Parts: sequence; C-alpha cells; structure tokens
Amino acid sequence: MATPRVTVRPKQSLGQNFLIDDNIARNIAKSLKLQSEDIVIEIGPGQGALTRHLTSSPKRLIAVEIDARAVEQLRSTISAKNVEIIHQDFLDISLKSISKKYDAKIRIVGNIPYHLTSSILFKIFDEREAISDITLTMQREVAQRITGSPRTKEYGILSVFSQFYGTPKLLFNVSPNCFYPKPKVTSSVIQLFMRDELPGDVNLKLFHSIVKTVFGKRRKTLRNGLLYMPFEKEVLDIIQKNTDPVFIKRPEELSINDFILLTNYIQRLLR
Repeated sequence: MATPRVTVRPKQSLGQNFLIDDNIARNIAKSLKLQSEDIVIEIGPGQGALTRHLTSSPKRLIAVEIDARAVEQLRSTISAKNVEIIHQDFLDISLKSISKKYDAKIRIVGNIPYHLTSSILFKIFDEREAISDITLTMQREVAQRITGSPRTKEYGILSVFSQFYGTPKLLFNVSPNCFYPKPKVTSSVIQLFMRDELPGDVNLKLFHSIVKTVFGKRRKTLRNGLLYMPFEKEVLDIIQKNTDPVFIKRPEELSINDFILLTNYIQRLLR
C-alpha cells in the first residue's frame, strides 16, 4: 500500500475519502479495459491517485472535481494532453452535451462520496443514452443493494432501477485502510453496463413512481402500498378488488418484469 501523501486536507462536508492505495487504483483502471477511442469522465479525482492510471489509453479523460484546491493540484501535476480537468459539480454537468461533442458514449469512473451515491446514479440513469458504462467505488452496503436479488433484504429501489437500466456486477471490495481518512465501512467497486434496450416498454415516470412508493412501504403488501399513489378513488378501488396473487406480495418479492407488468396494468387503468 502506498504511504498517504495527502497535501489537500479532506473536507468532511464534501464526503472526501482520498484513495491512497496504488494497487487498488491500478486494478480499477485495469477493469475498464480502456481503448484509444474512449471518452472517459472521472468523478471526483481528488489528488489523482486513480487519474494517473487512466491517462495513457483514452482519447479524452475529463476529470470533474468540485474542490478548487484539488483542481489546482491536479492541474499542476497532470500534464497529459488528453486530460481535461473541470472545476465543477458532477451533478451539474451535461453528460448528453459531452457525448454529443465527441460523438461517442461516455465511460464513467470514480471514487464517489457515499452521501451522493443515489443522486449520482439517478443522474446517470436520467442521461443513460449518453453513457456506455460506469465503474464506481462506493459503500459496500449500497453496492449490495444495486446487485441485490428479489426476496433478499438488499433488494429495493436501487436494485430495480440499476438492473432495469443496466447490468451491474460487483468487482471487488476495498478495505477502509486504502483511503485517507479511513471510512468506517468497507467499500466496493461495481461496474454497470447500460442496456442498449430496456427490458420492457413502459411509462418510465409511472414506473419510477410505483417502485419508489411501494418500496417506501415495503412491509405492506402491494395492494396496500399502492394506496399511497395519487390515483383517483375509482382506480384505487379496482386495484383493491383485483384478485391477482401479485397484489398480496410485498415489493421485495417482485422481479423487474413483475414491476413492468404492474406498471402497464395501472397505465391501462389510468387511460
């Protein structure tokens, strides 16, 4: 493991835990199998531990960093001509614009702040057409939820959306000792390739709303959880009277295809 050489003091407000293990950084970079035509965005490069292993292969590496101090250091230490360092919040950049500029789908990598994991993932899902794949280091518990299967405690909102929009895989775990400061939990590296075609034709807004609502009431049966949807009374009455066995299941028992079928059924009721 590399000796910590942290010249930028981590800010707790930004959720910064700098990667300091060079072997882990190298393994993350290797997992991308970068090609010369790739356009890569690194989220939160920090002091550049991973960045340095990403510079040699891609056509363009765009490092997006919110911390001005880290940006200054990166610009003074990384001189590769294919690297662009942007001082901005990743959540504010337009992935679609970058994809259009380079006429290519983007590959995303990063050691992301734990508290922003969901926000980052939902931004990626929203702009999925601009993205090829993502490789992210995050809290192990969240990685387990992303890759969770039905009928497990990990299976939930992130599981459904991650597996609806992509094919996630947990690559390896990362010890707290590989970061400075040490987080209190183990991290994991996950890789998710975006689907070229979604697994079903569905009203996405309604799909999102149903999944979020019923998992917000995950101890209730589907029939009772759907009462919290803002539907007209007559629609809710029809759902309550439906004798299909799916309505007495709890949300964690439903597959992604079940949620697609459920959404399409409710969509027909709303017409």
